Amino acid sequence: MMNVIHTEHDKNYRKRFRNANIALFLGAFNTFAIMNSTQPILPNLASEFSLLPASASLSQSVTTLTLAFCLLIAGSISEVYGRKVVMSISAVASAVLAILSGFSSTFELLILIRVLQGIALAGLPAIAMAYISEEFDRKDIPFAMGLYISGNTIGGMSGRLIIGLLANIFTWRSALIFIGAIGVINSIGFVLLLPESRNFIAKKMDVRSLTGSLIGHMRNPRLVLIYGMSFLMMGSFVSIYNYIGFELIAPPYLLDRRLVSFVFLIYLTGTFSSTFLSSMSARHRRSHIIIPSMLIMILGTVMTLSGVLVVTVLGIALFTFGFFGCHPINSAWVAGIAKSSKAQASSLYLFFYYAGASVGGTVSGIFYQSFGWTGIVISITVFVLVSLLFLLVLTTAYREVEAIA
Repeated sequence: MMNVIHTEHDKNYRKRFRNANIALFLGAFNTFAIMNSTQPILPNLASEFSLLPASASLSQSVTTLTLAFCLLIAGSISEVYGRKVVMSISAVASAVLAILSGFSSTFELLILIRVLQGIALAGLPAIAMAYISEEFDRKDIPFAMGLYISGNTIGGMSGRLIIGLLANIFTWRSALIFIGAIGVINSIGFVLLLPESRNFIAKKMDVRSLTGSLIGHMRNPRLVLIYGMSFLMMGSFVSIYNYIGFELIAPPYLLDRRLVSFVFLIYLTGTFSSTFLSSMSARHRRSHIIIPSMLIMILGTVMTLSGVLVVTVLGIALFTFGFFGCHPINSAWVAGIAKSSKAQASSLYLFFYYAGASVGGTVSGIFYQSFGWTGIVISITVFVLVSLLFLLVLTTAYREVEAIA
């Protein structure tokens, strides 16, 4: 559905815009804080349950993989029942499951709850970008998308930092319960603040039609290239953050696990780049922002080979800055290219995004066990270079995409 342009005479628009942005920020915070809740405690899980790093990372991979598949369903359901109702159920259910995950007595039970979390979490990210593209003025979309992504980064950073610290002061179980309690509070705020959709037109439940629109998006080569970029970029991002904790508690760093948690403060660079570079994309060609961001990611990754703590941390910061400079721009691109069934188009983008997190995190874990940190650097570099190739094909074969709002 085409975005409806509001006028200054719509006195309620700015209030709705403000409340919606706050609500979506809270929802985004929840999504990433809960989705990545086991990432900072992977060394703890490996130690308690006698697991290899790649096996412990399954507590992350099963959630993102389940989430990826359920995104496709959630996006289609929202086309029938509406945006707010599906996002609200998602926010509340995922927070309750986060609390329950803290009572896991075995690794198998934790995995089961994490699978259920993946199902519950899917409702919000599958729909949020479509909600933004439908309800906001075109000139406001880059800012709103950047703010939404910054909610992801702050949620990811805060969740990891809080869980990492509490897990090493108390227990990893108490840490998961605490982040779930924060999630419940945020979910209540989300439900109360998010305005009902005004520009959404519900569709009848027609599986054939919904399937046809999904297939239609996959037949659009412009969208497929962006989906491929999202798969590889997220695979590289998860690769570095899944295993950096194992690396920093080992030689030559030998950091205390509580100190390792502070590495996630680096997410603040992503909060800045997601909003700043998204705003720049409204005035410049998208490729002129994404290409330098990708090269910054590669530079940052290579810097982590130094073995010097300051250089490694700076490298991770550069990598994070580059990644979050690309993600919101690609997200907005999908919303602009898709002329109908925007929630489904966004769901497909996020399907590949989170599938990349699951597959990339697991594959790089195998490389890490075989080749150490060098294996991680090689994996990430290959992922980003192939993403760059996809971008060059997109902007040379389909030059008109640079002009899409």
